[in-house]
Amino acid sequence: MTVIVGLIDQGRVHIGGDSAGVSGCRITVRKDPKVFRNGPYAMGFCGSFRMGQLLHHAFKAPKPKSDLDCFMTTRFVDKVRTCLKEAGWARKDSEQEKGGTFLVGIHGRLFIVYGDYQVAEPADGYMAVGCGDDFALGALHATAATGLGPRERLTAALTAASHHGTDVCGPFTYATAPSLAELLELKAAKYATGVVPAPREEKSVDA
Repeated sequence: MTVIVGLIDQGRVHIGGDSAGVSGCRITVRKDPKVFRNGPYAMGFCGSFRMGQLLHHAFKAPKPKSDLDCFMTTRFVDKVRTCLKEAGWARKDSEQEKGGTFLVGIHGRLFIVYGDYQVAEPADGYMAVGCGDDFALGALHATAATGLGPRERLTAALTAASHHGTDVCGPFTYATAPSLAELLELKAAKYATGVVPAPREEKSVDA
């Protein structure tokens, strides 16, 4: 009952999603978004709306570290697990914890967190998850060399999934994670204006 699409363009990660809530043969257009920003992260989920609400409003996203591969597979996932468990949503199957699937964009890189908490990074620079993912992936591949902007490519992928899939519908929502350079510029500007105190310099100690 969903399609979430993401792609990387000029150091930014762009994520888009549909608004369908599906139960059996019934479809409801949801006002609460499947795609959102949480701090510097752009995120989009498929599956349980409860999980998405927790990721959006309860998850205290940790500050990313320079070694993103290690950070995402350890500290980030550990924080997600804690959030879902404390809210009573996480479940166990044969003593193995189960979560849900969602896309994460940070520092110009796109990641997929799967239900077993593995973290994947697509080599193509784009990905789609949810029941409409096959249609969306085809559209993302077909538009890769067309010169279309990121929003246009996301919309094309979402529209294809909505047209051909029974459990996907608009309106579509979008979120963008700023590039690492933009985040560093913003941090420097805050220091310059005094919004964030600059780090204290260590005084030299004479031998």
